[in-house]
Amino acid sequence: MKKKSVIREWVEAIVIAVVLALIIRAFVVQAFKIPSGSMEKTLLVGDHILVNKFIYGTKIPFTSTKILSFKKPQKGDIIVFVFPEDRKKDFIKRVVGVEGDRVEIIDKKVYINGSPNYCPFAVNDDETIIPGGIQPRDNYGPVVVPRDSLFVMGDNRDHSYDSRYWGFVKLEEVKGNAFIIYWSWNGLESSLRWKRIGSLIH
Repeated sequence: MKKKSVIREWVEAIVIAVVLALIIRAFVVQAFKIPSGSMEKTLLVGDHILVNKFIYGTKIPFTSTKILSFKKPQKGDIIVFVFPEDRKKDFIKRVVGVEGDRVEIIDKKVYINGSPNYCPFAVNDDETIIPGGIQPRDNYGPVVVPRDSLFVMGDNRDHSYDSRYWGFVKLEEVKGNAFIIYWSWNGLESSLRWKRIGSLIH
């Protein structure tokens, strides 16, 4: 039996590694970088995170069909999804309302189905209350979340462009659930955030 050349073995190993990496990225886990402060203090600019892509179902390439769905996104989950206003971008926000929920915001306080929605991670650092007739940041709704849709908000409530402004996220546009920070760096010299590396995302 003819022995494979060293070059051929290396090429085959590289091809297999690339194929496996593409499969993992498409169906299992994908890495994302946080570019803005809309999720502070939960996620900081420069955090690099991993997103579980199969927990909500894996989308068959070039289709909107999902398979192997273990569950639907739940209130409190942090999800990555296709931004409705620009499909070339991915956004990350926290799920506040699911299908059938009645969402209303009164003077920055969020109400779901008439009850206050307490989120320990939410931050409001601007004391100004903006009337709903001017913009929906502090006073919004009520609205009912449509079928197969989600209402999402950033944890940095006063500085987040989210469902209050552009509407709902379709379930089919959800890419996955953010679950861990694997790297964190704020872009300056000697600014590695060691304490954040390996932190689970809640």
